[in-house]
Amino acid sequence: MKLILAWLLAAVIGYLLGSINSSIPVVKFFLGKDIRTLGSKNAGLTNTYRCAGKQCAAITLAGDLLKGVIAVILARLICGGLDAGLSPDNDTHYIGYIAGLFAILGHVFPIYYNFKGGKGVLVGVSIFLVVSPKVFFALLAIFAVILALSKYVSLSSIISSAMCPLATFLMSWIVDGCTFGRSFLYMVLSLPMAAMVIIMHRSNVQRLLKGTENRFSFKTSGIEK
Repeated sequence: MKLILAWLLAAVIGYLLGSINSSIPVVKFFLGKDIRTLGSKNAGLTNTYRCAGKQCAAITLAGDLLKGVIAVILARLICGGLDAGLSPDNDTHYIGYIAGLFAILGHVFPIYYNFKGGKGVLVGVSIFLVVSPKVFFALLAIFAVILALSKYVSLSSIISSAMCPLATFLMSWIVDGCTFGRSFLYMVLSLPMAAMVIIMHRSNVQRLLKGTENRFSFKTSGIEK
């Protein structure tokens, strides 16, 4: 019963924190506009950078990373405090995955902003800062390489998300020395997170196929035609 309560609390905390979409209040404060009406109309980091500049993008980056980290940490602490059968000395990883999944759900469908948010890339990656830093840096490296080669943020996000389950499994089993069963469990738990991020990029996939997707650049507006 306590474990089920821990799961539910992790889900609720993750969703409510995830729903705090950083770009929306940040752009509203600095520009007096709704980021969901600008550019690609996506309340995410790339669109914020393109339409609101570096300052807003930096604050958005920090906010979206932080909320994923806090969601996982709080879920673990609550699980330990409830004496739900798991503790920081045992295995609280999968509680973190539950909190993380719902944090992504909150980011994509925020209850505070009429269920219209971003695509969940930043918050999804931030979860691994706590759950598995090795996976975080592996995904970051994959993202950076693809971005350097293609100049497409969307393609980099999709490929790194697709590699997330495999990276989770390999890092847990081979690098961390966890059992095959536990590593497989972590991989399964990471699958819906990766799938959600990829699904939210379906419009980007269509533009990539048509050759109309914007390329990313650090110069001025951040867009290369």
